[in-house]
Amino acid sequence: MDYDWSAADLAFRDEVRGFLDAKLTPELRRAGRLATSVYPDHEASMEWQHILHERGWAAPHWPVEHGGCDWSLTQHYIFSRESTLAGAPTLSPMGIRMVAPAIIAFGTPEQKAFYLPRILTGEIFFCQGYSEPEAGSDLASLSMAAIDDGDDFICTGSKIWTTHATEANWIFCLVRTSRTGKKQQGITFLLIDMNTPGIEIRPLVMTSGEQVQNQVFFDNVRVPKSNVLGRIDDGWTVAKYLLVHERGGAAAPMLQVMGQELAEAAARQPGPDGTPLIDDPGFALRLADARIRTDVLEVLEYRTISAMAQGKDPGPASSMLKILATELSQQLTELALDAAGTVGRVYQPHATAPGGPIAEFTPPADGYHSGDDWQAVAPLRYFNDRAGSIYAGSNEIQRNILAKAALGL
Repeated sequence: MDYDWSAADLAFRDEVRGFLDAKLTPELRRAGRLATSVYPDHEASMEWQHILHERGWAAPHWPVEHGGCDWSLTQHYIFSRESTLAGAPTLSPMGIRMVAPAIIAFGTPEQKAFYLPRILTGEIFFCQGYSEPEAGSDLASLSMAAIDDGDDFICTGSKIWTTHATEANWIFCLVRTSRTGKKQQGITFLLIDMNTPGIEIRPLVMTSGEQVQNQVFFDNVRVPKSNVLGRIDDGWTVAKYLLVHERGGAAAPMLQVMGQELAEAAARQPGPDGTPLIDDPGFALRLADARIRTDVLEVLEYRTISAMAQGKDPGPASSMLKILATELSQQLTELALDAAGTVGRVYQPHATAPGGPIAEFTPPADGYHSGDDWQAVAPLRYFNDRAGSIYAGSNEIQRNILAKAALGL
């Protein structure tokens, strides 16, 4: 990659740094440090989104006519990297990065005018209704029914692993409107107001003790047909387009920061022989391997995003990047457990009654402080990251896509 940025690029970098220095409060930086997954603390994320929106930077990748920025590819990269280095909390991807591009591509003028400005301001906050109890990675096997009733659909079924369902006021869902033809046919992409009667949310407690995921039940929920995105029975086309954006993006800057944090922590943490862990040959080799592969990922991401910026379909490249990014993140979080050194103090598993949580996260009463923030979240990041190779299509499925599309198998 060419790091010899132009004078204009360097000036833009300085502008971004000045903005981050001025607007990122200690509380927001700390929320960024304590994030345990790709989904940040909701309140901090929304506060940061409001600040970015005031500057016009909440959705820089959108078309300019809808509120995006007329940035070069390098400027997008600089903004992403500098935000990560500064510790800014991430924004929830489900609205701005996932459903919004689908609305821009497939929405009617009325849908664009209604949803896009409200997604930017945070007035509308989406969650994702894809997975079902009997249809996880085999997404096309979904069965949530949407029965035609004049100007409406009557929806009945459930969605599971729905992140931030308790905070969201809208959900984008794949529903079954026909059962003829291939299973990918007869699926419709539907936008549903979470305040509609007949919707029930049940939180799910994760192994980490956190309650971010949920199961959402729909009991004869009436949804206007005007909320269909794209064409009825052709929601699979919209879903595939959205998944490219879910799997895409630049993960390398975040992983590079994780690698640097690991190196610094391992220099402080005693290894098995009492010397710094970073001096242990086995640990050092694993960390070096991860950091080198992260730099390779950065080049591949840059190339792919460049192609997308020119209007080219990334094709199987999005699957390749998804595999590399999630498996690298898992490798780094495994190393982080070695470097944290205090897993037992932070993460306290315990048995409960059937159906209850299997573990509980118990932070100190006075909260964490800068000295132990990193150690505190390392176990939670490890447990959360186990899902990385499953969500957005499991990595096994991504390899099947690569085998068919790239190798012709």
